[in-house]
Amino acid sequence: MAVVASAPGKVLMTGGYLILERPNAGLVLSTNARFYAVVKPINDEVKPESWAWKWTDVKLTSPQLSRESMYKLSLKHLTLQCVSASDSRNPFVEHAIQYAIAAAHLASHKDKESLHKLFLQGLDITILGSNDFYSYRNQIESLGLPLTPESLGTLAPFASITFNSGESNGANCKPEVAKTGLGSSAAMTTAVVAALLHYLGVVDLSDPCKEGKFGCSDLDVIHMIAQTSHCLAQGKVGSGFDVSCAVYGSQRYVRFSPEVLSFPKVAVTGLPLHEVIGGILKGKWDHERTEFCLPPLMNLFLGEPGSGGSSTPSMVGAVKKWQMSDPDKARENWQKLSDANLELETKLNSLSKLAKEHWDVYLGVIKSCSVLTSEKWVLHATEPINEAIIRELLGAREAMLRIRILMRQMGEAAGVPIEPESQTQLLDSTMNAEGVLVAGVPGAGGFDAIFAITLWDSGSKLTQAWSSHNVLALLVKEDPHGVCLESGDPRTTGITSGVSSIHIE
Repeated sequence: MAVVASAPGKVLMTGGYLILERPNAGLVLSTNARFYAVVKPINDEVKPESWAWKWTDVKLTSPQLSRESMYKLSLKHLTLQCVSASDSRNPFVEHAIQYAIAAAHLASHKDKESLHKLFLQGLDITILGSNDFYSYRNQIESLGLPLTPESLGTLAPFASITFNSGESNGANCKPEVAKTGLGSSAAMTTAVVAALLHYLGVVDLSDPCKEGKFGCSDLDVIHMIAQTSHCLAQGKVGSGFDVSCAVYGSQRYVRFSPEVLSFPKVAVTGLPLHEVIGGILKGKWDHERTEFCLPPLMNLFLGEPGSGGSSTPSMVGAVKKWQMSDPDKARENWQKLSDANLELETKLNSLSKLAKEHWDVYLGVIKSCSVLTSEKWVLHATEPINEAIIRELLGAREAMLRIRILMRQMGEAAGVPIEPESQTQLLDSTMNAEGVLVAGVPGAGGFDAIFAITLWDSGSKLTQAWSSHNVLALLVKEDPHGVCLESGDPRTTGITSGVSSIHIE
């Protein structure tokens, strides 16, 4: 029987670059854009001659890229060997498979026979990403359709993916595939790890918050293995906010100490993978996450400007180089940016509190402000509670404007387009629109999709305005849930919410 797991994409509202260093925090929203992993046996039955096998088959299929890779899994060492063309390899999935299998070996000390049988049947893994992870502007334009969410909605789910041309967007940092910046590799890695661990009996995704076989929750096991796999595939220990979001959903995140993942480096010396994963699962993971989501009646919108995206690693490298060359200015910039990030977080949390305590007044203010530009919001500050709500709304805007200024200054100093001029013009016009609270470039910035937070139902006007500026509004919304078990293959069951959706309590 097939196991299907999914994990969400992310939008990092605040904490770009700063989140790389403890104790800086970032606000990260999970979305309804999800990556799916379908795991099933290649063979329905174990073949009689399989008792003599030293290897078994693993098939990895990515229909959207028209790629299929075959691997041999060593039944003794639990390592993968690709037997397909090298251009079809996916290092994120390869590491996810190896470390999930190693965890299964470690967890099955009482029932290795059942696990061995699953291996002998072979592993058939299919990965599918929601359309929102990728750019489909070219397809829409070639069909003569307007750049609107409605046009995106006419595309078949899991449509074929567009590859970027060899030309760069001026920053010499386009990725191979035209993406929207939602963290596809983290969501994909997490979905594969979760699906495999459930299929192999290591975790139970129907109740993943309970304590599992390793003395911690099954969600924590998925998180540690997904972080490890993702870091190894990237060749570096990143902040991990994207994987954490894919596992747990929307949150306020402070990264783990990079030393936590120094242990996998010994794998190259020949230490068995299950011993490596044992050390990882026993490590002192000191990341921090607390519940966070947008205040009520506020909506996330993403607009794709059509530049093909940016390569985050190259931009991060440039910022780190600037930090080393001018540490005093970098430190000053980061402190101011940290203060502005905290201010925005405080204002949003205050608005959530005001909504809870004064719902009727809050509802009225949000509805009124949703049809006005921000300079007219003060007209509705007629009572103390109204005034308090509007003060927090305007305070959130001011904090976002400071964040944008400081991010631009960082980009100029580091020589990278964190908020390039084209994005600045788009963001300014967006923030001046009716009912828009804040807008910015998420995460590391660049030419990825921009985000906006709107009030009540003002989003439809915004998407129309974006369309007139050649910006494609995506179908992405905030969804605070993390990794989950799905009821079936999304290509046949339709894209529905999972059987077991996870949200931080």
